Amino acid sequence: MNTGSDDSGEVAVVSEEKSDGAEESRDEQGLGSKAPEFVKRRRALHLSWQVGVFVLGLAVVGAGVIMLPLPGPGWVVIFAGMAIWATEFVWAQLVLRWTKRKVTEATRRALDPAVRRRNIVLTSVGLVIVAALGAVYLWRFGAVMPWKIKDQ
Repeated sequence: MNTGSDDSGEVAVVSEEKSDGAEESRDEQGLGSKAPEFVKRRRALHLSWQVGVFVLGLAVVGAGVIMLPLPGPGWVVIFAGMAIWATEFVWAQLVLRWTKRKVTEATRRALDPAVRRRNIVLTSVGLVIVAALGAVYLWRFGAVMPWKIKDQ
């Protein structure tokens, strides 16, 4: 999966260098760990922090996957789990950034007047076809359920 930009020149880089005037840090780019500084300073504590964030995100994503076929906001919960992962992992930040861009593009396309007219026309045609099939069924069999139809 391409988690980068569709533009050929954009590259995601995590830079910790500080230069005079133009400072490019992880906070400005939005990439990298969002853990508190005292956690980042201790390797063992930071590793356990990352494991905790991963397990919490995995539990939330798992709950979202379970909610897909069951009642509940499955996709919303999955994206919430991705947001939890994105607080610590660059790969999740890139995937979340790519997903946000694609959702924004889809929203813009869906709100386009030409697309909306096309969708209204297609929905109307579909409803006419379903109504015609329903009328043929009622004309042929009456208001009898299919499992009560005798051989005719």
